[in-house]
Amino acid sequence: MDSTLSSSADILLRNAELREKHDHLIDESYTRLNPDKKTVEEQNRIMKELFDWEAAPIKRIRDWFGVGELPIYPPQSIPEEKLPETLSLLVNKLYEKHIVLDHTEHLSDRVLYRVILLEILPMEEKYIEDTDRYQHWNFSFVSEDGIELDNPETWLAYYASDRDRKEWAGCFGEAVPEKQIPRYHRDFPQDCTFSY
Repeated sequence: MDSTLSSSADILLRNAELREKHDHLIDESYTRLNPDKKTVEEQNRIMKELFDWEAAPIKRIRDWFGVGELPIYPPQSIPEEKLPETLSLLVNKLYEKHIVLDHTEHLSDRVLYRVILLEILPMEEKYIEDTDRYQHWNFSFVSEDGIELDNPETWLAYYASDRDRKEWAGCFGEAVPEKQIPRYHRDFPQDCTFSY
């Protein structure tokens, strides 16, 4: 048998298997994705992602890791010279679980470390072990002293493009804050498929 035909048959069989096994989960969240306009392979990928999401347990992010795997210390106890290395280790561990930190360059290492410990690690989220999708945490709504903000001023000042700033001012009829250069350069791992 032609290997192309065999591969196509396998894809179709997988599609039928996914539909039969998870028929009760197929709802408007799936049909909204216009499955009829997608290849069978794309349909299989989408269904698998939806079903994995449905079946995933909800766990605190810190519980996604083994005991002692994360460098967790009281933020004030870490010596200044050890802080960049400790933060980098923590960020890389999060990245291993497909968590990406965006817009962190206006925060000091200590503030960022503290926010990760107090805001991200205790959060309960769906844990999907086998995924190629990333979960993004946007820090542009955190002030330089680690307080959560309910306005986009930090994003507008540090991260928004000139075009974004102009569009925002036009939409809201307000002056945008003065453009600033973030104080801390970081080379954290990123999801290269994602852009703001």
